[in-house]
Amino acid sequence: MEENNLVITFTITLLIVVLTMIFIYVVFIKKKTTLLIAQKEKDMRFEKELATSQVEIKEQTLNYIGQELHDDVGQKLSVVRLRQNQLISKLKNSEKEELNELSELLGECIQDIRNLSKTLITEQIIHFGLTESIEREVKRIQKLKLLKIEFITQKQDIDISPKHGLILFRIIQESINNILKHSRAKNVTIRVDDDQDTLRINISDNGKGFNTNQIQDGSGLKNMEVRAKLIHAEFSIQSELDKGTQTSITYYKHLP
Repeated sequence: MEENNLVITFTITLLIVVLTMIFIYVVFIKKKTTLLIAQKEKDMRFEKELATSQVEIKEQTLNYIGQELHDDVGQKLSVVRLRQNQLISKLKNSEKEELNELSELLGECIQDIRNLSKTLITEQIIHFGLTESIEREVKRIQKLKLLKIEFITQKQDIDISPKHGLILFRIIQESINNILKHSRAKNVTIRVDDDQDTLRINISDNGKGFNTNQIQDGSGLKNMEVRAKLIHAEFSIQSELDKGTQTSITYYKHLP
């Protein structure tokens, strides 16, 4: 009788252990599946945002290239055409010298076109790096002569994932566009501080400012915040009426 009770007790205990293990395994699998789905959705959102940023940069770059081709390269080609027409009526002793001038001018045009064509590359961060991309953007704004813009950095080479760099660059671009459209600022400063673990970007202007509580979802601010979260960056805006605006981005290099 005691042996039977012992067997029954052992069987029940074993059954309980097995059921408990099965339950724990099912819970573990369910939790793991949920985490995998969440990670996949996060990756999909990141890739979608990355693709959107690439398209936006390409559209803006194409507009810039069109303006440069019209204003700079177009003028040089017009000079070449004028010089060619002049040569038609001459073609004597000065022929060789003037043809050399044309050759040099055409060489400048070719180099200009090559430089502009580099910006057609979608992932320009891969080719230029984040610092040079910001410098190129600053030069583009300077040509507009709408405000004074300054870029301050101690490092030319920043160790950062190209995809994350692209997202950061797009946030910077959007911030600058907001300043141009809404702030009425006369001075803008972009400062980048880079150390081993952290990249800090600060964009400040002396514009009219705004109430951050009232325009939190407007002017692309929410979009910039969402983009920052995708790469685990902190994003904040401080602004007061008639006291300008400061946009801060803190990117942690070693977070997953």
